Amino acid sequence: MHTLLRHVLLACLLTLAAASSLVAQDLAVTNVRIIVGTGQVIEQGTILVRGGRIVSASAGDVAAPGVPALDGRGLTAIAGYIDAHRHIVPGGRGAGAGGADAWLRNDAPTRMREFLDAGYTTLMSAGGAAEPVVALRKAIADGQMAGPRIIPSAPLQLGQNPTPEAARELIRRMAAADIHFTGEVNVNSFMPDPRQLAALAAAIDEGKKVGVDVAIHAASVVAMRAAVGIGVPKLVHTPHFEWLSDADAQLARAAGTQVSSCTGFGAPVFNVFNQENVPTFRDGGKWPDAIIDGEGRGREAGYKAVNGRTLFDNGVVYGYCTDTGYLPAWGLAQELRVLGLMFSPVDLVKVLGPNSASWVNMADDLGTLEAGKIADIVLLGGNPLGGTPLNGYWDFLNVQVTIKGGSVLVDKRASR
Repeated sequence: MHTLLRHVLLACLLTLAAASSLVAQDLAVTNVRIIVGTGQVIEQGTILVRGGRIVSASAGDVAAPGVPALDGRGLTAIAGYIDAHRHIVPGGRGAGAGGADAWLRNDAPTRMREFLDAGYTTLMSAGGAAEPVVALRKAIADGQMAGPRIIPSAPLQLGQNPTPEAARELIRRMAAADIHFTGEVNVNSFMPDPRQLAALAAAIDEGKKVGVDVAIHAASVVAMRAAVGIGVPKLVHTPHFEWLSDADAQLARAAGTQVSSCTGFGAPVFNVFNQENVPTFRDGGKWPDAIIDGEGRGREAGYKAVNGRTLFDNGVVYGYCTDTGYLPAWGLAQELRVLGLMFSPVDLVKVLGPNSASWVNMADDLGTLEAGKIADIVLLGGNPLGGTPLNGYWDFLNVQVTIKGGSVLVDKRASR
């Protein structure tokens, strides 16, 4: 009986803690280096938050009577991380016994805490069934568990004989269910199907009317050109088959097509699936043999990073995504270390922040630490050497505090 009572009390305390985190949205982060995300860096300043939004990010001390203060001395503030394409709820055997419902009950609180620990404050689902992701979004929004902001997507299941009208109907159903993105749709890498392209073009057109963005996975440059040609708004993954030319990138920019990274797709993964220093593909399969839709011999790792830089340099909005399903900290490290081949820390701030916020259609609310934005803030540990705010991708991994909407959800400072 005493054991049962303890469990009931613990559950009540956890519920109260989650609820209190939703209302504790006034905050002053003081004595902190601020990387605003617009190119501006404030060496020592204050971020003032009221009602979950940033009022100011300015140099020096800001008087804020009655507002809880967090001393950011020795820390660097950047916008909360956004993963624009992440496998959040596992499917099939990955969900364990009982499927997605059991995962939501038993595993989701721990999994969501892992995302917060890594600095993620916003996640877009990467496909699979929409229903469990919608349920997860509601559970977090209602304060049943702490976690990042969840943006669900739904599969666009066109089948073997796609028709434009069927595609339009699927898009209308998504909009009616308050889902505004499709999961990735694969376009044949080597010979895009005209019937599929016609159906996708109809889906894209209908999406513009009802507020649903179609996200296309184009693994090759040929597929990317085909997708851009029908007006796709979002491309998931940098092409990892063939080199991308400046002219190809300029086509995407002219069309207003945005791209999310997933550069770690082709590079070998270490330590996630084994401890024997054996390189694997992102799903644990043999590297490079298991790389999907690739040219082979690991060339995909080079194509991804260089093609990403080509897109970025030609003015394409190039955001961040991992397309992974394993531990968030490992996925972050894998993606950033590959991006780090071609992108400076200053570039990465833009990719992780404003570009990713734009990709998920939340540029007005997220991605920078400017007045009016939602107060999603990550505080990084250490003061990098050399007089620069950040020295390399590894600095993004040193998350000490995660703040979502002005609420401090992770604070590791005491354990440093």
